[in-house]
Amino acid sequence: MTGSEFLLGYVPGIVPTKWLRMWAERLPEVRLTLVAVSAEDAADVVRRREADAVLLRTFVEREDLHTIPLYTETTVVVMQKEHLLAAADELSAEDLAETTVLHPLDDTLGWEQPPGLAGWDRPESTEDAIRFAAAGVGVLVVPQSLARLHHRRDLTYRPLVGAPESSVGLAWLREGGPELIEELIGIVRGRTANSTRGRQPEAPAKQKKAAPAQKKPKPQQRKAVAKGRKPRR
Repeated sequence: MTGSEFLLGYVPGIVPTKWLRMWAERLPEVRLTLVAVSAEDAADVVRRREADAVLLRTFVEREDLHTIPLYTETTVVVMQKEHLLAAADELSAEDLAETTVLHPLDDTLGWEQPPGLAGWDRPESTEDAIRFAAAGVGVLVVPQSLARLHHRRDLTYRPLVGAPESSVGLAWLREGGPELIEELIGIVRGRTANSTRGRQPEAPAKQKKAAPAQKKPKPQQRKAVAKGRKPRR
C-alpha cells in the first residue's frame, strides 16, 4: 500500500466494481485502485509489489502467498448460435466427442487435454479462440465470466457438466503484506462494516445524564408565592 492508496489487481472476467463501491463507503480516506493483470502474471504482480493484493483464477496454494478462495465459476461451452449443440440446455464431455474444441495457451481450467477433437493448433489467447469459434472453427470451453467478457451477438454458450471448474481467490504476500488486507477480506467475503474481524467500530460517545426534572409546585404553593408568603410543605 502506497500512502493512502490500495492497489488491487484482477484478471480478465472478474468484475470487482461492487467491492470497489463498498470499499469507498467504508474507507473513504484510502483510495482503492484497480490494476488489470493477465491470468498468467497475476501472482507475480503481487511478488513485484505492483499490487497489494490480486483477484486471480486457478486458485492454488503458494508458499510465499496467503490465498483464500472466494467462489467457483460455472464452466461453459462457447459456440456459434447456429451450432447443433446450441439446441441443448447443458452439455457433457460426451456431447463434444465429435466436435473440435479449441484449447488456448492461456487456458484457465488446468486440464491437459480438453474433451472433443483437438484443433490444428492452439490459439495464443482466449480472445483469439473466441474469434475462431465465431468463424466456426470449433467451440471453446471457458469459465462463464470469460464467456460474458468476450460476448458477441453471433455466439452463445451452454453449461458443461462434469468439467473442471475455475476457482477465484484473493492472494497477497505472506511477508510484508498490506496493512488493510483484513478490510478487503471482510468486503469480498461479505462481512458487515461492524464485523469484529474488520476495523473496530468507534465507541459511541457517552451521553450526559439528564438533570432530574423539578416537581411543579402545587396550586396552593403557587398562590402563596404570588402573595409573598412562604409556601406550606
